[in-house]
Amino acid sequence: MEKVKVGIIGPGNIGSDLMYKVMKSRNLRMHIMAGIVESEGIRRAEGFGFKTSTKGVDAVASDPDVKIVFDATSARAHLHNAPILKAAGKITIDMTPAAVGPYVVPCVNLDRLANETNFNMVTCGGQATVPIAHAINRAAGAEYVEIVSCISSRSAGPGTRANIDEFTETTAKALCVVGGAKKSKAIIVLNPAEPPLMMTNTIYALVKEPAENRIVESVNSIVREVQSYVPGYRLRVPPVMDGNRVTVIIEVEGAGDFLPSYSGNLDIINQAAVAVAEKLAAGMGER
Repeated sequence: MEKVKVGIIGPGNIGSDLMYKVMKSRNLRMHIMAGIVESEGIRRAEGFGFKTSTKGVDAVASDPDVKIVFDATSARAHLHNAPILKAAGKITIDMTPAAVGPYVVPCVNLDRLANETNFNMVTCGGQATVPIAHAINRAAGAEYVEIVSCISSRSAGPGTRANIDEFTETTAKALCVVGGAKKSKAIIVLNPAEPPLMMTNTIYALVKEPAENRIVESVNSIVREVQSYVPGYRLRVPPVMDGNRVTVIIEVEGAGDFLPSYSGNLDIINQAAVAVAEKLAAGMGER
């Protein structure tokens, strides 16, 4: 099938890493990188021979070749960009906390969102922990889920630091809306250790039916599903039972496409976003 052309708005670290991932994609073709000022990211995209623009969303919305857009700007910018992209008939994958469209975690609910045009990628912590919450819930009924995402301080840029409240609120909500937990809580920790440590995510759950075998089987199955699009996602500590309490620890190693491998927090949300775009592009090719 012919590759689907995509645009990226926001040429920073997230946008640049997305560009590298799109360049490796089976179904996607990098077409345009847009920002609002000249930048290293714009020059990087130019170096690969891609179209670039400093006219932001307008450049992407007006380009008839672009079918799918990654918005790697900010929540405030996406609230402005979303209606423009929708009016232009673009499918948008929102990398920000704006959540204009529904939360999507590819291995959990993408198949139920086929008719949407705006997909919100939750948070890095959400992409890492919602699958485990979902796996525990379907096996044993999750009454309460609490997660702690620990990331290297070096992987937390200005956007992450400015949106910590949004991170905790959005991740906690997604644990319920997508993961199925009745109640939830999310915590983020910025670890200043040197050398930088990889992202780890601890998931605590109180379950209705503490059936250990079902929980272990369900968690192992969902881990394999996430690994199909995030190879560095792995169980650091498999499910541990203590009465009706389940503890699981997940580690995420980045692919090292543009960002360092310890930046699993940034890598997982980008890998998930590309997985969404690839599935949507494949659907376009079948029509």
